[in-house]
Amino acid sequence: MNIFADTSGLFALLVKNDYMYVRARENFNYFAENNVQLVTTSFVLVETTALLQSRIGLAPVNDFHSKILPLLEIIWVDDKWYKKAVQRLVAQNDKNISLVDALSFEIMEAFQIEFAFAFDKHFEENGFATANFQG
Repeated sequence: MNIFADTSGLFALLVKNDYMYVRARENFNYFAENNVQLVTTSFVLVETTALLQSRIGLAPVNDFHSKILPLLEIIWVDDKWYKKAVQRLVAQNDKNISLVDALSFEIMEAFQIEFAFAFDKHFEENGFATANFQG
């Protein structure tokens, strides 16, 4: 099973004082025990790295890149994906949806990924499940 990994899930997984840390850890353990492949984009990598660096520091950035990144299947954004994301962003006409989110939704639809490891309400608002994955 493939599940899309969003910045909100990855950030919570790495930041012990995040209000979703425990749930993120439980989800991540479920993924490991149930052969779940986490899929994400290079945009999520950039966003997660920037958020960790600005809010917490470089130690969690190093943890992210050395411990979590090797476990992810990464879809590298090219001009085709970028154009699709911008088109979706403009079409949705919602200033609360980011370009990273618009790209995530495009990728999830294209690869038929129904679930997101995310604590971002925009995924559910766009028709994706963010179920609580626990054993």
